[in-house]
Amino acid sequence: MGAGVLVLLVAAIGYRNNKICKGYKIDISGPSGILFIDQRQIVDLLTGPIGTGKWEHKPTASFDLRRMEAVLKRNVWIKDAQLFFDNNGILRVNVTEREPVARIFTVEGNSFYIDSSCMQLPLSDKLTTRLPVFTDYPDPKIRMRGRDSLLTTQIRQLGMFIRSDSFWMAQVAQLDITSERTFELVPTVGNHLIGFGDGNDYEAKFHRLFVFYKEVLSHVGFDKYSRVDVAYAGQVIGTQKGSEGSRQDSLQGMRNIREMIRAAQHLQSDTVHQREMRPLENPTQTEQTLTGYDLIPSSGGDSVRGGASGGNSVRGGTSGGNQPVRPKAIMPNTKPHR
Repeated sequence: MGAGVLVLLVAAIGYRNNKICKGYKIDISGPSGILFIDQRQIVDLLTGPIGTGKWEHKPTASFDLRRMEAVLKRNVWIKDAQLFFDNNGILRVNVTEREPVARIFTVEGNSFYIDSSCMQLPLSDKLTTRLPVFTDYPDPKIRMRGRDSLLTTQIRQLGMFIRSDSFWMAQVAQLDITSERTFELVPTVGNHLIGFGDGNDYEAKFHRLFVFYKEVLSHVGFDKYSRVDVAYAGQVIGTQKGSEGSRQDSLQGMRNIREMIRAAQHLQSDTVHQREMRPLENPTQTEQTLTGYDLIPSSGGDSVRGGASGGNSVRGGTSGGNQPVRPKAIMPNTKPHR
């Protein structure tokens, strides 16, 4: 029996050494289906500019597959690579591409992508993709150590969240990074600025902002507030501006946002809202259901407050002058409204 096993082993080794490569097949996959690297580039990485002539009709035993995998993985766009020969002598090259989740502009004017592991990726001359945009990143390159490591992680989390949600991809034009390493959102619809705070509790903040759009701005218009702040737990703080806005632009903005909200709710089963949060149509009294609106009027303006029960009321108010808004002095509205 030992002699028989030895003979079979020698025969198998001889068969393998005599087997030749009859061709190749390259499969490139990416989570979104958008590919920044093509088969020609894979071939060039493995064989150089000469092409496939070096592969075919060579003994399969002469291929150092581990070294070839390592060559591919050195490319910044390739997350993983696996090479093997199938039973027909075909070299199979399976490549998994990195997927960008955000585009970053630095304070110095550089621009690049980052992926889900915070790997810095270069821009492509052949292909562009629509991603959340972050501006004023403080360093010329991605930093995963020191002061900016937390900022980079929060950019990745926010980019992945916005990218997975059709409503916020349509509504968030860009996210500006402040000197305090917090975020300010510039909306597509509306002339207001959104104070977001840091990247903590981002799902709850986006939820409060969505409810504010749905219950307030889609009714009172988009020329009413200059700033909306969701940085503080359980609160939405709005600062009114003058009446210089265009009524026509406000009505068009209301129509646009209502259409976006309807589309988002129609596609809710495919978004993070459905997977991670309770449906907006059936809110319960938690922090994420917006326990109160605190909307700060300008001089002589109106104040809009929504109660925890979900109802909204418009009240006339007066102010002794334009005073700076101090968020720590703003308390959630706890009185029920009818």
